[in-house]
Amino acid sequence: MSVIIAPSLLSADFLELGTELERLNQVDDLWLHLDVMDGHFVPNLTFGAPVLAKLKGASKHKLDAHFMVTNPEAYADSFKDLGLHNFTFHWEAVTHQDRMIALLKERYPSVGISLNPATPLAAVPNYIWGKVDLVLLMSVNPGFGGQKFIPAIVDKVIELDQIRHKHNLGFSIQVDGGVTDENAGYLIQAGANNLVAGSYVFSAPNKDYQSRINKIR
Repeated sequence: MSVIIAPSLLSADFLELGTELERLNQVDDLWLHLDVMDGHFVPNLTFGAPVLAKLKGASKHKLDAHFMVTNPEAYADSFKDLGLHNFTFHWEAVTHQDRMIALLKERYPSVGISLNPATPLAAVPNYIWGKVDLVLLMSVNPGFGGQKFIPAIVDKVIELDQIRHKHNLGFSIQVDGGVTDENAGYLIQAGANNLVAGSYVFSAPNKDYQSRINKIR
């Protein structure tokens, strides 16, 4: 599998968001990662449907929405016409995960589940792995950008990659949180093929996002 880099819009300059998107449009093989937070599941509040609706026409990249919300089922219908490619919800936020996956499959091309750093892979029944398109492993505690990477997540990626190969499954392994050129190589070698990077990409000198993305890839 080729490696997708997903710059996290949360770290972009919101005062010149249109220009930021134009810079990213010059780079190939990206997803645009969108952190939707409700101030309840995580202690932060970010953008909602009005902002995402504008992105549909401004970005050439696939929109990858990560819902850090208490009730992701409430967003399934209201966000389905915003051009999202992937809808990822937190395993910890949902009681009937299987039903949630089925609901989203009817509305979105790709469906993912996300696990917090402290949530073990064993919390997910084996039959679920074959139902999702993406598994997002958080490598920081969700809620804020700019946190330090948790090294133990590399072992978690290795374990998840072993599950993927054992059952001959095709889901992507995405890692989000503190990803830089210093740890990306370890993550890719461990089996990750979709890396979310916010602060590292958007803090590039002279706004040279291509260079930072190349270093991660």
